[in-house]
Amino acid sequence: VQLQASGGGLVQPGGSLRLSCVASGVTSSSYTMSWFRQTSGNEREFVAAFRRTHSSTHYSDSVKGRFTMSRDNPRNTVYLQMNALKPEDTGVYYCALYQGGLILSQMKIPTSYHYWGQGTQVTVSS
Repeated sequence: VQLQASGGGLVQPGGSLRLSCVASGVTSSSYTMSWFRQTSGNEREFVAAFRRTHSSTHYSDSVKGRFTMSRDNPRNTVYLQMNALKPEDTGVYYCALYQGGLILSQMKIPTSYHYWGQGTQVTVSS
């Protein structure tokens, strides 16, 4: 399995960005695909997740109402649309995949995931 994340960049506060994550080699019809972010000196923080088994999408409280996760199944791609960006959204964003179904308590824990993309930098600054 390989994950390729892209779409990061520099944006002013209040602006928008859309991140993409292309997955290849996924063999399970049941999976959890998530986005995490990390700033220097901090652990990876859960941002959003899609659980295929439950067809459910979940968001951290800090991004709920501003970020939307979607997917394009024929292209094996998930997106993270980020609106109303704030300086505290700055970080390296990673997509992650678990082949199978994660329960909610596991979904937000980085070590639950089998595979990670390379990360894409998002900087929100004026």
